[in-house]
Amino acid sequence: MTLTQLRYLVAIADSRLNITQAAERVHATQPGLSKQLKQLEDELGFQLFTRRGRSLESIAPAGVRVIEHARKVLAEVANIRSYAANERGEYSGRLLLATTHTQARYVLPPAIAAIKREFPQVSVDLRAASESDVLGQLDQADLALISTTGSVPQGGMAVPLFRWRRVLLVPDTHPLAGLQRAPTLAELGRHPLISYESSTRADSSLQRAFAGASVTPQIAMTARDANLIKTYVRAGLGAGLLAEMAVTHGEDGDLRIIPAPAEIPECITWAVIPRGRVLRDYALGLLHWLAPQLDRRDLRRVLEGNQDPEWPPPPAWTQLSQSMAV
Repeated sequence: MTLTQLRYLVAIADSRLNITQAAERVHATQPGLSKQLKQLEDELGFQLFTRRGRSLESIAPAGVRVIEHARKVLAEVANIRSYAANERGEYSGRLLLATTHTQARYVLPPAIAAIKREFPQVSVDLRAASESDVLGQLDQADLALISTTGSVPQGGMAVPLFRWRRVLLVPDTHPLAGLQRAPTLAELGRHPLISYESSTRADSSLQRAFAGASVTPQIAMTARDANLIKTYVRAGLGAGLLAEMAVTHGEDGDLRIIPAPAEIPECITWAVIPRGRVLRDYALGLLHWLAPQLDRRDLRRVLEGNQDPEWPPPPAWTQLSQSMAV
């Protein structure tokens, strides 16, 4: 049994039993991958997959257990390599981040630029997805960045980075543009609203806030990208409700920026790290850059299981963005 065979086995499972896609994932040939799978099954003495002709149909019950253990073995091998690279002071490699479009577009650019200056041999693989899909990529990513309205994300160790609020973006001709204050939910409910995809879910913080005020929001349109929301605000489809870090006075000077109703709760952006993962020094550097209130040594001790997590309060985005600009 070899690590290569285990890596191929996991690749097949992650490719939904598509041998061609699995071979592409591990940069192998399809015949070579099939040969390694057969050798592994011959050694184990049972089949890991049920078959229909030459195609894999499903994972056999015994295969489920073997794949589960294979993942653990490969994760520990990756941890050993990361630990060794940190000990050697080796600062080359790949940093894979899973996050939302807003974080990728408006939060991460200066942070990644800083990491590239400090660790020029590191390549960054940024995978932007909708909020509901980000944590699903955590098995492949070094860490994920996701926001919630206070609840702690599940699926790994969650580290609070910073707090942020939502703002309204409207043209100067919009009825809300003349307000010198945040509108109430009742006032906002009289106008079409453009917001993120998650806004339509019944359990979203936006829907809960409106429900608490006995107001039904007029969701005219949703998008996963803040730039698309701005585009349709400019087209006159409604008021845009989006993250404050996605709005700048320079870039959006043609639109009016208004505070969102106070009942719409504040959000926290979290880093979610797979449990038991040994992070490379450059990944820790990125976390510290995004959350300077974190001590790198404490962060490493917590990740290694040598210290209980007691994270300092996360700063507001306005405070953090000012330190980024310095």
